[in-house]
Amino acid sequence: MKPLDQPVLRDLVLVGGGHSHVGVLRMFAMKPEPGVRITVICTDIDTPYSGMLPGYISGHYSFDEVHIDLGRLCAFAGARLYHDAVVSIDRKNQKVICKNRPAVAYDLLSINIGSTPQVQQVEGAQTLVVPVKPIAQFNQRWLALLDKARQWPMHRGRMTIAVVGGGAGGVELLLSMQYRLRNEFKALGRSPEDLKFVLLTSGETILPTHNPGVRKRFVQVLQARNVEVYNQAEVVQISPGCLHTRDGRTFDADETMWVTQAGGPAWLQSTGLALDDKGFILVHPQLQSLNDPLVFAAGDIASFAERPLEKAGVFAVRMAKPLADNLRRSLRGQKCVAYQPQRHWLALISTGNRHAVASRGPLGFAGDWVWRWKDRIDRQFMRRFTELPDMVNARAALQPGTNLREALRAMGQLLKDIRAKGQAPTSRLTLTAEESLQAISAIAMRCGGCGAKVGANILSRALGSLQPVERPDVLIGLHSPDDAAVVRVPPGMAVVQTVDFFRAFIDDPYLFGKVAANHALGDIFAMGAEPQTATAVVTVPPGLESKVEDLLTQMMGGAIEVLNAAGCALVGGHTGEGAELALGFAINGLIDENMTGVMRKGGMQPGDVLLLTKPMGTGTLFAAHARHAAKGRWIAAALQSMQQSNQAGAQILRTHGATACTDLTGFGLLGHLVEMTRPSGVDAELQLSTLPLLDGAVDCVQAGIVSSLQPANVRLRRALRNADEFINDPRYPLLFDPQTAGGLLASVPAAQAAACVQALQAAGYTHTAVIGCITAQGEAIEPVLLKT
Repeated sequence: MKPLDQPVLRDLVLVGGGHSHVGVLRMFAMKPEPGVRITVICTDIDTPYSGMLPGYISGHYSFDEVHIDLGRLCAFAGARLYHDAVVSIDRKNQKVICKNRPAVAYDLLSINIGSTPQVQQVEGAQTLVVPVKPIAQFNQRWLALLDKARQWPMHRGRMTIAVVGGGAGGVELLLSMQYRLRNEFKALGRSPEDLKFVLLTSGETILPTHNPGVRKRFVQVLQARNVEVYNQAEVVQISPGCLHTRDGRTFDADETMWVTQAGGPAWLQSTGLALDDKGFILVHPQLQSLNDPLVFAAGDIASFAERPLEKAGVFAVRMAKPLADNLRRSLRGQKCVAYQPQRHWLALISTGNRHAVASRGPLGFAGDWVWRWKDRIDRQFMRRFTELPDMVNARAALQPGTNLREALRAMGQLLKDIRAKGQAPTSRLTLTAEESLQAISAIAMRCGGCGAKVGANILSRALGSLQPVERPDVLIGLHSPDDAAVVRVPPGMAVVQTVDFFRAFIDDPYLFGKVAANHALGDIFAMGAEPQTATAVVTVPPGLESKVEDLLTQMMGGAIEVLNAAGCALVGGHTGEGAELALGFAINGLIDENMTGVMRKGGMQPGDVLLLTKPMGTGTLFAAHARHAAKGRWIAAALQSMQQSNQAGAQILRTHGATACTDLTGFGLLGHLVEMTRPSGVDAELQLSTLPLLDGAVDCVQAGIVSSLQPANVRLRRALRNADEFINDPRYPLLFDPQTAGGLLASVPAAQAAACVQALQAAGYTHTAVIGCITAQGEAIEPVLLKT
């Protein structure tokens, strides 16, 4: 995580990763607004570009070609990406309420979440149809339908697929699916005629918003493709295998795709925002909510009060620039400008088979060349988000001494601004006089006394909402704070102590808090101990009090969740200011004083099987993330793994007679294995082909991207007996990759290994693998032998 050049003064929160918001992110990346922190809250890491989605369904494009990597884009823009769902907005306190994390504070909020199918209005639709929107969630449904079609048993006859919705989206989807599925059937040696497609629309014609010539072209295409089209067929009920229309007709359907009756999500109803009759957010021409100037909306979710706009991607894309401009203006206290939507726009509608129809107002034309034209336009749009420019030179690092000079200059400017109208340092953000004074304090060099402690009021507010687990052996803790905690050691127990501390490597403080706590608990679990208490050491960048408080609330909220789940009571700590966000814990655990059940690094026996419970690769992945070179879904999967506790895994290993155990952290696999073989007096064989690896880890090391700790770990290659034979193996560098909150590395008696692996996988450690075995110590100095 890159240290901030100046304190955070304003929080801009973007809900959703739609076409407008990805444009806003790129614009703020190319021209940052000093003092503004951007947070994106989205349920998806890969956000689809609707213009290319039909081509993806047809099989013309790969998944990555039609999806914008929101994780990588946010990293490029210096924005925080919170992977979660929004369930409400507390406008009074200016907070976004999320499903799985603490509320997110905002100074300015923008919503770009698309539309949601209103299938609840049709009996049976919620369980029996596949809604196309929100399109970000469509891929999984499409892949399931594709798999179902491939496995469709011949004895059942033709498979009938119905599309409900006769607009451009429904027609384009049907033709794309038909093209793809017919080709799939041909490849399987089956007749494409085993597929039947039906299109139903409640209107009098298909494509009602397009001119008669365009409609006529598509009527001809659908007829030529043997698609049955039924107009004035409003579906009012769905039962298994059957669609029921308002006029009493029924239609067979083995699968139904729903591309109509979209509206706003239900959670918007509780926000008090002005909505139209379909639940979309009513906005002024400036894209601001009619009744809340701090809330903006764009794309399908916005209902333009001046005149109705079709729910088309072209509007969402073109809203990006005026939205970005108005967000800047609003943050600066300037007057917003009106967005002027075009009266006519060019729609390029594909027919599935690399052929497209162009429609603009009264004009219409078609051809293979139109599809190639569309392909060129779409690829050009996507390159804006895939070929990100190198911002290193554009944001050259300050020379030594520059920070001090800039701080002094900014403080002088601030004093002038306070006397004037209250303006932020080195930016045009409008601040109150009190906020300006806080900004001066944040920029100024701190005395460093008492560890530059964070103010008591901030701490009490931030920690007041947290509820550490209560334990009877904690006599004095955060429930009755004092100068120090007092903890009882139960009779017959001994204390196990460990400490870990590191700076933030991701921009999400909540997830960082969870990972940091999980990492610190790892040593306790690896020894087979029970966590008892934790003391935190926190460093936060200085800033406005409200921003520091929110940061602490998010980070410690995540940490408390993990500690409480482990039965570990947070009893105190120290919070100071520093250049970078950092968090660590001193953990106390309990274990039988007779050392019964203790799992140590020594104790391996020849014949034991070597197990690893979680995949490796966090070091190289987050090094790549810092360089905007890692895919967002790789980072999301790595974070998921890092949040998985080793507590249950350690218990399973103990139950199956583990002879030695440690958690995989900074020294990497080889470093920790050497730590185990030496005190055990044994050698080990490692099987590279069975190493569990995180997605993208091999890609990153092959690109030459490794952690800054990797060179120190590589020195341990002298422990490898046959390193030269594997130096070119793409997995070889990962032997030295430092891990954060990694899995458990353990030796288990061979007779117990299969049952142990099965139990670990059943408990959620799905990547658990046998990665080698323990052998008697030989004459060779090197203790580790590599095998394929």
